[in-house]
Amino acid sequence: MTIRPASLSVKTMSPKDRHRRVELSSVRAALPEDALRLVGDYERHLAVERGLSQHTVRAYVGDVVSLLGFLHGVTGTNPGSAVAESATETQRSLDGLNLACLRAWLADLLGSGASRTTVARRAAAARTFTAWARRKGVLAGDPGARLVAPRAQRPLPAVLKTEEMGEVLLASASGAAELQPVALRDHAVLELLYATGVRVSELCGLDVGDIEFDRRVVRVIGKGDKERVVPFGVPAERAVRDWLDSGRPAIVRGARKPENGALFLGIRGGRLDPRTVRRLVHDAIGAVPGVTDSGPHGLRHSAATHLLEGGADLRAVQELLGHATLATTQIYTHVTVERLKAIHDQAHPRAR
Repeated sequence: MTIRPASLSVKTMSPKDRHRRVELSSVRAALPEDALRLVGDYERHLAVERGLSQHTVRAYVGDVVSLLGFLHGVTGTNPGSAVAESATETQRSLDGLNLACLRAWLADLLGSGASRTTVARRAAAARTFTAWARRKGVLAGDPGARLVAPRAQRPLPAVLKTEEMGEVLLASASGAAELQPVALRDHAVLELLYATGVRVSELCGLDVGDIEFDRRVVRVIGKGDKERVVPFGVPAERAVRDWLDSGRPAIVRGARKPENGALFLGIRGGRLDPRTVRRLVHDAIGAVPGVTDSGPHGLRHSAATHLLEGGADLRAVQELLGHATLATTQIYTHVTVERLKAIHDQAHPRAR
């Protein structure tokens, strides 16, 4: 199976991301041939064996290219200096990749202005790569196992209050009452995002057959191609039914080549794009005065926080959100504690 190097559409990238992509492409092209083969093998491992998304593969491979470029003295601004002597064995491509090199690479990233979060993510990518290289036999040991990066700053996620979320959905329902196809779709998207807490990529990947109205659940394919079943409530059921009964057929009739299986469609009949979802969520929230702007991930944060505040078990919320570890879900407990403290400060006579 041939894996093409993961890429982004230039039109959808920010100038900063576009510059980094061009720089990494220059570095990758200037790496020694054995290092290039190793990067290709690793890319296939991530995409085929681990089944990671294109976005995740692109991020992991980009970090490895950055690391190998540092190891071989390759820079995006001076790729010509990167062509080191060609090695005859794959192992030569990782000569010198030890703990000191990994630490120097991270220090260089910090010195160039990278955030602690970025450095922590790249350190994690390096550990994943060195562990794979050790299993493959390319490295005699695993230097990444002892690599400690600066702890990433984890700001509390922004969440909407329950009543604010209710106002957003009420306004959306008013628009859907006019029975315009796009308004019906947008309302169904908002209701389902909030009801299930799914990621925007998971929502856009849903097919009509993934919805089970009799049980009010949706089958979701998450990270690593892992499937989970997520329940939703009556308002979301009603919104999705209205979309399927009235909105979706209207778009299909007007499309030249509609995406037959997709649950949500764009105005031209193709599968709904994540960028469109982000835009419609921002527009819906922005239409309600006084509500802090947020996107699809904000609805995911809000759903998780409201579940915990309503008494849901942390382990159950982990399953609903599709988190690999409970530690990821625990950030929402910090949110609820902060909100409890705020309520206490306002309501308790001896709080101050």
